[in-house]
Amino acid sequence: MTRQSNTALITGASSGIGQELARIHAKRKGDLVLVARSRDKLDALKRELEAQHGIRATVIAEDLSKPGAAQRIFEQTQALGITIDVLINNAGFGGHGLFHEQALADSQAMMQVNMVALTELTHRYLEGMVQRRRGRILNVSSTASFMPGPLQAVYYATKAYVTSFTQAIAEEVAVHHITATALCPGAVATGFVAAGNLEGVDIWKQAKSALSVAQCGYDAMERGELVAFNEGKLKFLLNWVVPLLPRKTMLKMSRQAMEKAG
Repeated sequence: MTRQSNTALITGASSGIGQELARIHAKRKGDLVLVARSRDKLDALKRELEAQHGIRATVIAEDLSKPGAAQRIFEQTQALGITIDVLINNAGFGGHGLFHEQALADSQAMMQVNMVALTELTHRYLEGMVQRRRGRILNVSSTASFMPGPLQAVYYATKAYVTSFTQAIAEEVAVHHITATALCPGAVATGFVAAGNLEGVDIWKQAKSALSVAQCGYDAMERGELVAFNEGKLKFLLNWVVPLLPRKTMLKMSRQAMEKAG
């Protein structure tokens, strides 16, 4: 009997949540397409997972901040004859500071990675899932998606898009036996802090491990959940408290959470 394909494409797979998601999928004996900018890190992960779990991993080194990257990724998997059964859009980055003081190019790159590339990859691989009448999508969003974020205005806005988009897609494709899940973690201990100039922001002192967040998201995807939170208190706060706050009060609280100590 032929084993059913279970290949996952994971963006941002070279570190953090993406790397842990790759390890979790490999433990389930699923093959992988590993996508990130750093080929060296991806090659090392490929060797690790193939040796430990006997799976096949394909490396695609692409920078999703560059227009056309999603199309090139899709074309490479097509050329290799790889069927993508699980799409995990994990790649993303943030920033810190007043919007008007940040380089516009940085904000544009953030929107390209967090929204545009995610949307294009979803569109390209969803067609095949619909034809096969099966598939799973996991989009890594954030608790930031539930409110505006002064001092991280563009990042919060991009994640609001991801959470909204994911839920809408989930409703559209449910009839085809496809699920879409938005993973909305709080602070996570990854390279995101240094890359986003977030050192000194208090909430990152309570950051959860990348492994625990990845496991939460993977399990939620397997169950077909719409939105997954890695902490119960965050789920309660964002679903039942934040929506009832006056907008200006919520904005002040959001900004305070992003202020740097000292």
